[in-house]
Amino acid sequence: MTEKPWPSPRVAWYAVGVLTVAYVFSFIDRTIIALLVEPIKADLGLSDTQIGILHGFAFVIFYTLVGLPIGWLADRKRRNLIIAAGIFVWSLMTAACGLARNFWQLFAARVGVGVGEAALSPPAYSMIADYFPPERLGRALGVYSSGIFLGVGAAFIVGGAVVQFFSGAPPVELPIVGSVKPWQLAFVAVGLPGVLVALLMLTVREPDRRGRGAATDDAPSVRALFGFMKSRRAALLAHFFGFAFIGLPVQAMFAWTPTYLIRVFDFSPGQAGLAMGLVALICGASGMVCGGWLTDWFRSRGQLDGPLRTGLVTAVCAVPFAATATLAGSWQLAIVMLAFLVFFCTCSVGAAPAGLQLVTPNRFRAQASAVYMLVLNMIASGAGPALTALATDYVFMDTAAVGKSLALVSGCSAPIAVLIFAVGLRSFGRAVEEMTTG
Repeated sequence: MTEKPWPSPRVAWYAVGVLTVAYVFSFIDRTIIALLVEPIKADLGLSDTQIGILHGFAFVIFYTLVGLPIGWLADRKRRNLIIAAGIFVWSLMTAACGLARNFWQLFAARVGVGVGEAALSPPAYSMIADYFPPERLGRALGVYSSGIFLGVGAAFIVGGAVVQFFSGAPPVELPIVGSVKPWQLAFVAVGLPGVLVALLMLTVREPDRRGRGAATDDAPSVRALFGFMKSRRAALLAHFFGFAFIGLPVQAMFAWTPTYLIRVFDFSPGQAGLAMGLVALICGASGMVCGGWLTDWFRSRGQLDGPLRTGLVTAVCAVPFAATATLAGSWQLAIVMLAFLVFFCTCSVGAAPAGLQLVTPNRFRAQASAVYMLVLNMIASGAGPALTALATDYVFMDTAAVGKSLALVSGCSAPIAVLIFAVGLRSFGRAVEEMTTG
């Protein structure tokens, strides 16, 4: 049967634009806590380790678990509606963080943010793969993935300004809720606007599923999914773990670098937010797009392992910066080195979504993306911030040593990614060839 024509570029790029806006808001909501470390610690009496758990594992634990059934659902039902529901949930739960009065209440609200955000990327990857032909997929997914760092940048710049604005203000008395501190108001301010983004998502057209296994009336079982993954295990393991380990330095840096600048160089929250926000916006977003472009360039030269080749080349470039950026003697040098680290790491991560779509049949795409997000978030978003905090509290035993903790964790992670990519190139190329020749 002849497949329907691809959607028009205008329709396809409109969908990417809305999905990118949603991705921006998702990272604003998950990242804002990085600028609120000191007031949260002071108000709730928390340690760095508890903050690391809130930033990473509280968010990740249900994000990863819920992602699998959401991926299963997205391979069968309307993906635009699933994403809209997720945006609505995470936005309300971000605002709910502002009502927390102790560690466990804040933990529960962060879990809720993770549950909502689990509904975004697996369906989004699948939708974009149905909007664009393979030769243009890398760029489209690179643009979407740039939402990570547009969101992080906005969280740091706007969030830093908000925190700075409210830092000297007295608590606000609200009906029913009672006294609300400035850090709590920041959560409410960034969370509630996401409800409008959920409504915007309803204007995105659900694309026709295409490619191998596009039919949904014979949707595969979970056993079939893991049977497929077993048949491609070498390629998928290299993809999942390579991109997870090169993503870890970025997640650790964005979780703790504002605190590093505040503790070591006496930055205000606003100054730290502006510095890291510009790094995220300029280097993170451009790295994501360049990673997608480089993947397409490798494929245009007949190198089917293009996504992993992009990961390997840029991970090698990231290694020296991962181990030394936060050991610099001045804040100027530290920020320059962090900019290079973020660019090279995000070039790698920008290649990941396209790579996964190229080795996965349509009927498994959202579910396979959910498994990838599980591995990525457990290692990068979960372990990265938590291991950094543990090193500060129990290895160096000095809150001012957070820069050394970042260098230790990131300096170990990046070389592991290089090794995984190098080992996985051949098997990944074979998997893409098998999908192409079918």
